[in-house]
Amino acid sequence: MKQNQNLMKLLNLHYLKYANKTVSCGEFDMPALYCNIDTYPDYIALYSNVKDYHKTERTAISFYQFDSVFDGKNGLFWAIYFDDKVRLEYFKERFKGVKYIITPDYSILGDIHNVENIHRIFRARIVAIWFIVEIGAIAIPNISFSDSKTAEKALSGLEESSVIAISTKGHIQDPAERDRLRENIKLIVDNLNLKTIILYDVCGNEDETRSVLSYATDKGIELIIPSNSLKDRNIVLRRKGDAA
Repeated sequence: MKQNQNLMKLLNLHYLKYANKTVSCGEFDMPALYCNIDTYPDYIALYSNVKDYHKTERTAISFYQFDSVFDGKNGLFWAIYFDDKVRLEYFKERFKGVKYIITPDYSILGDIHNVENIHRIFRARIVAIWFIVEIGAIAIPNISFSDSKTAEKALSGLEESSVIAISTKGHIQDPAERDRLRENIKLIVDNLNLKTIILYDVCGNEDETRSVLSYATDKGIELIIPSNSLKDRNIVLRRKGDAA
């Protein structure tokens, strides 16, 4: 055992401490995640809004921000990767008592190297397992992909999850983005056995959002749309506009 630990240190393989907690799936050995819950978050806090981490009893922490906010050189994945004990203790204290997290939303892009997209999906899985093991949180798999080429990697290892999360931010108001979201939802629903999709939605009109995701609801999948700070603000602005 000690010899294996020394080898992990010499080869920078500390992530195996978490990857080995689950099975690997598909062509790229994606760590599998299993999320099959019946009680869902009622509020979604952003990574940077630490004050909102315990806003409700069922707040979920999300990473729906630019990658540099949560994945700089001092980010959680790299602390895991290099076994940076000081940073890992910092993150344990930061996320202490958190009950739900939505796995990191690393940007998946159509015009960068495929291997980089694959590694970003992999990093999100390792971070998710860290939260499960070290914080005792429920990890809800976030799904994001740019096209069918990255979709297969993004969905690999989630076959046994009945609950996933997606962000609709930036996809509802723009017609082209709405069409892309519809296509992505169809691909997700057709390839996973889902019962629930949790949405990070900032639109002030839930009916509009539900209309775009009607393919999922027509298949009997429940849409959960928790509150979040941007959504709450936009609802207020919409009401003021209607009253004007």
